[in-house]
Amino acid sequence: MSNVKFGRLSPAATVVLCLALAGCAATASHQPVSSNEILIGVAGPMSGDLSSFGRDEALGVKTAVADLNAAGGLLGKTLRLETGDDQCEPSKASSVARDMVGDGASLVVGHFCSGSSIPASSIYADAHIIQITPASTNPRLTNDGSARGWTTLFRVVNPDDRSGVFAARWAIKKYPHGKIAVLEDGSGYGDTISQRFIATLSSGGITPVFTSSYRPKSSNFSDIVAGLQKSQPDLVYIGGYHNDFALIVRQARAAGIRAEFAGGDALNTSEFVSIAGVSAADGVRFTDTPDGRESPEAAKVVQEMRANGTEPEYFAVRSYAAVQAWAEGVKRAGTTDGVKVAAAMRSAPVDTVLGKLSWDSKGDLEQLRYAWFVWHGNQYTQEYGN
Repeated sequence: MSNVKFGRLSPAATVVLCLALAGCAATASHQPVSSNEILIGVAGPMSGDLSSFGRDEALGVKTAVADLNAAGGLLGKTLRLETGDDQCEPSKASSVARDMVGDGASLVVGHFCSGSSIPASSIYADAHIIQITPASTNPRLTNDGSARGWTTLFRVVNPDDRSGVFAARWAIKKYPHGKIAVLEDGSGYGDTISQRFIATLSSGGITPVFTSSYRPKSSNFSDIVAGLQKSQPDLVYIGGYHNDFALIVRQARAAGIRAEFAGGDALNTSEFVSIAGVSAADGVRFTDTPDGRESPEAAKVVQEMRANGTEPEYFAVRSYAAVQAWAEGVKRAGTTDGVKVAAAMRSAPVDTVLGKLSWDSKGDLEQLRYAWFVWHGNQYTQEYGN
């Protein structure tokens, strides 16, 4: 998961930013799709604690829609963008999904959190609407969808279970005789990534010296810190989101804990450093796919976003790629019919800003790759050779 620097916005600033990204108020009007329009939706946390991610999603989709329209649209029609704010809450995600279906969306890029994508996915699938998530990594999403015979659900991100395995294999090599602690926040994301990490450690003959769950959005993690002080791990692996992770590592460092900290792609946001502090965040690592912003395929799009005054973060590029993939499917199929577009997307690899992408029958990427990224100061760098 990845990244926009936002902090707490004033109400006035929030309005300005919403309008810049596509118009929060305007997209809530649910105007019917005209005969010369194709409706594209983007859904995620456009407000709340995780809004940096939602805004990055919206930036990518907005840019892709603008580029397609500048090139003449699709099938002789203009693309129109609608934004849905689910705040990463399942009930709100279902409401957003029903609105997207009711409004006649042909594609929804989202949702962001797995806990939102999972309940929303059945609503889109029943309506045969293409759903492409740039961020939801819980394996349940596509596993359950495949078991129910869905074909219109896709990801442009790798699922968590493989991320946890990758991280644990690295830990086994680096700390074969070391002490490893594992924490998780109880969310679908945190539980999946941490449990696969633990299972892979076990297959390598390693049992964690300390495991614990914590309540998301807490401010005091003294019980976690006390457990780490007692167990004295060499590595602390946390399955959870950036805001809680940041407070845990900050409080652990203040208590003198010098262990290495690692987590999943939820740390791919610059807000992590702003909460944890530069000193505490230094050296913290996370797994993710290589940064699409640095790829040659993405250079022109990234430059375009920056020229418009917005610094793209990681999910902007993924979301742009999601629209690209769908648009290629529409061109191949000659229609926006979701079932036909899905078949066309699977018929051959698609060129995107992330490179060539292709999908298996579940909608998971066939291109599986991970890397470690390490925070140093206010920036992270990819670590090669792992």
